[in-house]
Amino acid sequence: MPDEPVLLTSRLSLRRWREADLEPFAALNSHPEVMEHFPAPMTREQSDDLVRRIEAGFDERGYGLWALEVLATGQFIGFTGLSKPSFEAHFTPTVEIGWRLARSAWGNGYAPEAARAALAFGFDKVGLKEIVSFTAVPNLRSQSVMRKIGMTHAPADDFDHPGLRPDSPLHRHVLWRITAERWRAGEAE
Repeated sequence: MPDEPVLLTSRLSLRRWREADLEPFAALNSHPEVMEHFPAPMTREQSDDLVRRIEAGFDERGYGLWALEVLATGQFIGFTGLSKPSFEAHFTPTVEIGWRLARSAWGNGYAPEAARAALAFGFDKVGLKEIVSFTAVPNLRSQSVMRKIGMTHAPADDFDHPGLRPDSPLHRHVLWRITAERWRAGEAE
């Protein structure tokens, strides 16, 4: 797995995945609070498979869900980055920004800090015109990050996730958006 840093913020490195990330990523993916707004925690095999798919996406597109590391300590704390949703909806095809951090990393402002770097990469390096984010309605923490990074929510965009059963409390999703134009205007303020 490639090892070079891809994006740096004042406190974080958003980089390609390393073999040493697999174990802490599996622990993160099996944590009940971290996975509260997903259908179920992941097994080690599912977690490792996700990293393989993420890395394949980097090789294919040149971007993906970067491994997130705290610069001061070298600690792996999760991921933040860009991906292409694998399902069809009224807003696809599109590029989504997402994040998943270890419970111990919550509350430090890491998710919005890393997300801003990923947005800048998507707009400035990839040339995207719009980036979306979505989550289950009850996931207020992720919606707070979306708000902090300048995304907007229009309730008419909300949707039922096709990969979840209609009786699941996670079935209904909110969709947030940000355009390159809005991003650049926000950066200038």
